[in-house]
Amino acid sequence: MTSKSTEPQQAYVWIWLPGSAEPVVAGLLNAQGDRLVFNYGRSYLERESAIPIYAPELPLKRGELPLLPGMSMPSCLRDASPDAWGRRVIINRKFGRTHQGEGVSELTYLLESGSDRIGALDFQASPTEYVPRTARQAGLDELLRAAELVEQGIPLTPELEQALNHGTSIGGARPKALIEEGERKWIAKFSAGTDAYSVVKAEFLAMRLARLCGLSVADVRMVRSGKKDVLLVERFDRTKTDSTWLRHLMVSALTLMELDEMFARHASYETLAELIRARFSEPKHTLRELFGRIVFNILCGNTDDHARNHSAFWDGQSLSLTPAYDICPQNRTGGEATQAMLIQGSDRMSRISSCLNAASLFLLTESEAIAIVMGQILVINQHWADVCEEGEVSTVDQNLFWGRQFLNPFAFEDLTGAWSEIGDLAGSVRQR
Repeated sequence: MTSKSTEPQQAYVWIWLPGSAEPVVAGLLNAQGDRLVFNYGRSYLERESAIPIYAPELPLKRGELPLLPGMSMPSCLRDASPDAWGRRVIINRKFGRTHQGEGVSELTYLLESGSDRIGALDFQASPTEYVPRTARQAGLDELLRAAELVEQGIPLTPELEQALNHGTSIGGARPKALIEEGERKWIAKFSAGTDAYSVVKAEFLAMRLARLCGLSVADVRMVRSGKKDVLLVERFDRTKTDSTWLRHLMVSALTLMELDEMFARHASYETLAELIRARFSEPKHTLRELFGRIVFNILCGNTDDHARNHSAFWDGQSLSLTPAYDICPQNRTGGEATQAMLIQGSDRMSRISSCLNAASLFLLTESEAIAIVMGQILVINQHWADVCEEGEVSTVDQNLFWGRQFLNPFAFEDLTGAWSEIGDLAGSVRQR
């Protein structure tokens, strides 16, 4: 167990304002029992360029800002905290292989994780001196070895520890690290020792095919490290300038919907669509894009479309959808499946009919929605062989993915009338 007396009680929140290369302190995150509350610093509020970290959750006001109902900390700050993999690395480094994470506070995770975290926030012990938690550049082989040791619960050498800790602030449950190549930054996703098939290649297929379908998707590459596959996903929250990297503020859909982690099952695309209509720039284009992403998730078998796997850029005034990421077909043995987010009302079934029934929420006519679905099916079929070849996907894995994750018959089971042509197309394509 970790003693509460040794746990940090506060952290200063630093922010990179839009277009700025250097961070400034925005305010203080303070522990009050089991809650973390935030207040802006006076110097930040007096800045002409100051923006809310995220409004309406943390408006630019003096004093302690009340938490939203059901929250234990501001959700927009929780977005910058490490998830399962990053927490595992931190626990391994601080407490060793036998520790299960009991009693480790959110402030510890915020202060111990790497500074190159998603978005444009960081957390420091000091309000006046910014000291980034960075690491030397390490090669993929070295990072992969470090990830394997963490999976096994084996302590790292100081050198490996420093290299892997750089990526602890990146979300998700699977082994990963951060790398930089000249003008581009990547998240490296590693194969796990428990994988029954090539999970990273399944994600490569989905991400590449989603882009070919015309969706806005992060760029991906497949590489090898040792004898293992590694998926590289380009970061879209960084922009390279002549002298530095600019950071872009982001908030998750969970934050947009004002939901705590415990209530993520209530997150819905219907609510997200309403928020897009009310608060996003280019709402009509964004709604069409989001509809296309839901359709593609169902066509490729990605049922892990939870609300932290959708994000928006925030510039202090308006929101815009980020490129898609973490489109990863999930292991599937049977037919019936459900999406992590509700589609409309209480419906979360992984069926194309669920999308078509909700088309009006996304300002689409029935014919427009049908055209999007049929277009994606045709693109998946047309480019399947080429993308599999590019990713060096084995015949065994192709046979596993096709017709099970990709174009599973359950997605088309209840299509009738004008919608039956979609099922007919999918059936003919699936017999490739």
